[in-house]
Amino acid sequence: MQRILILIALMLGLAAPAAAHGPPRLKTSAEVLLDATPEEVWAVIGNFGDMSWHPAVHATEGGSNEVGAIRVLSFDAAGAAQLSEELTRYDATARTYSYRIAQDVPQVLPVTNYAAHLTVKDQDGKALVEWRGAFYRGHPNNNPPADLNDDRAIEAVDAVYLEGLEALVARFGRMN
Repeated sequence: MQRILILIALMLGLAAPAAAHGPPRLKTSAEVLLDATPEEVWAVIGNFGDMSWHPAVHATEGGSNEVGAIRVLSFDAAGAAQLSEELTRYDATARTYSYRIAQDVPQVLPVTNYAAHLTVKDQDGKALVEWRGAFYRGHPNNNPPADLNDDRAIEAVDAVYLEGLEALVARFGRMN
């Protein structure tokens, strides 16, 4: 009988951590069909070390198209607002790369454990640009402050994606 009680206590003890959980992994994506060939668009956005096409990025340092490369994005002239991103996958033939934020800086982008994919697909000879990301909010515990909650995280990443895609529309034009 004592063995059964010990076994039940052990099972309950192991089950308790499974009941606890943190914030959900959030996902968002954006896409646009451009009036340009996939090759033309890839020539502009396919270099991991060059984010000059994105208006929010003031400067890009480092980075190459080798997996493991690190780029540092500066969002202001002083370099006070920066993110370091690591290239995790690169396929020029498929016109896609994946990257992650190497060190979380929720004051710059209110997320943690961010990973994203940027892809240019061929849709009847035109470029379909897809930008997808997955991440956690900037505050890992319960009851996050408003500037680090789920809604703010999604809103901030969406704004980055949309601003970048709108810059591509300005450059190449949008297909209806």
